[in-house]
Amino acid sequence: MFQTNALENTMNRSITKKKGIFSVLEYNRDMSVTPLEASNAYFCSKMGVRKRQVIAELNGSAVMLQAGAMQMMIGDINAETNIQGAGDLLKKAFASKVTGESAVKPKYTGTGQLILEPTYKHILLEDLDDWGGELVIDDGLFLACDASAELTVVARNNISSAALGGEGLFNTCIRGKGIAVLESPVPRDELMVIELNNDTAKIDGNMAIAWSNTLQFTVERTTKTLIGSAASGEGFVNVYRGTGRILVATV
Repeated sequence: MFQTNALENTMNRSITKKKGIFSVLEYNRDMSVTPLEASNAYFCSKMGVRKRQVIAELNGSAVMLQAGAMQMMIGDINAETNIQGAGDLLKKAFASKVTGESAVKPKYTGTGQLILEPTYKHILLEDLDDWGGELVIDDGLFLACDASAELTVVARNNISSAALGGEGLFNTCIRGKGIAVLESPVPRDELMVIELNNDTAKIDGNMAIAWSNTLQFTVERTTKTLIGSAASGEGFVNVYRGTGRILVATV
């Protein structure tokens, strides 16, 4: 048995969101600073630049983390890697190379509290059921998920256009059940949510941070000709067709 106040609200920290086994602990102010750093820390807190930590409450369950994300384990929790052998290591190394994610995703199983390293990024808790069981994310966003889900690599539909457009060719897809924990560059309130129903969205640049795997994702010219695209000043755009959802960081 153990006791901890990790999930208790205090004058300087509070649980701001919770889904499934995951909770987000946010620090209102960074009080562990020197007098020379106090002014900067004060204005950071006013602008919402705050430390956040994800806490997973395990009860005989399991989670998968980004490598190096664990800060502490409290209780009867054991860790193992997601590498099944030499062939699996090579496959995951390739996935790591093309998506920017780490090849090894440790799996933690047992009963207790798993506390992740603090981050200044914004935390998104996404229920995979809300995404039809398949959520595609931009490079570097993955932080954690229920171990019942799996991470795979998906390719864009027209690889040649993706290369010409200066975008990556592959993305990470989280498949299965449970909650996916993402590190977003912007808070959820600033994300634009686009719901497509057999329609099309064209986005200039890689502002989309997550989208349904049911969408056909390509990179295309803004006009039918290269000259027209150059004259428009836009060049290539990311195109999403079909039925599904897109999260866009417009700022």
